[in-house]
Amino acid sequence: MSALDSRHNLLAILESWAQFVADERGAVPPARSVPQVTRFLLDHLDWIAEQPPAADFADEIDALHRELLRTIDPEPGEPAALTWECVVANCPGRISTSARADGGSIRCSAGHTWDMREWITLRPLVERRRKAVDA
Repeated sequence: MSALDSRHNLLAILESWAQFVADERGAVPPARSVPQVTRFLLDHLDWIAEQPPAADFADEIDALHRELLRTIDPEPGEPAALTWECVVANCPGRISTSARADGGSIRCSAGHTWDMREWITLRPLVERRRKAVDA
C-alpha cells in the first residue's frame, strides 16, 4: 500500500470517529486534517473509552498503526518496545507493548497482561500515573 493510500485511510477512519463523537456529544467536528482530528479524538478519549464501540475504536486505531508501520517499513522486525510503570496498585513492574501480526499484547514485567484492544482504557491510566509522578 502506498503512503498516500495509508494517509487517506488514516484520515477517513479518524474523521469517521470524530463525526461519531461530534454527533453523540453535540460538538463541532474538527477541520479535515490529521493533527486536528487526532487532537479532537484525544480530547474526547475518556468519553470514547466509556462507549459501547470503544473496542471497535481501539481495533481500528491498532489496525491503522500496523498499516502505517507496514507502509514505512514493509518488512519490519520486532519494533523496540516502549515501557511505562504498571498501572496496577503497588506493582513494581513495567508495561511494554509488542506489535505482532496477531495484534500484539501489552504486558507488565510482573505478569499482568492486557489485549492490545484494551489499550484504549489502559492508556489514560498510564498517562495519569505519569503526570502524577512528574508533578
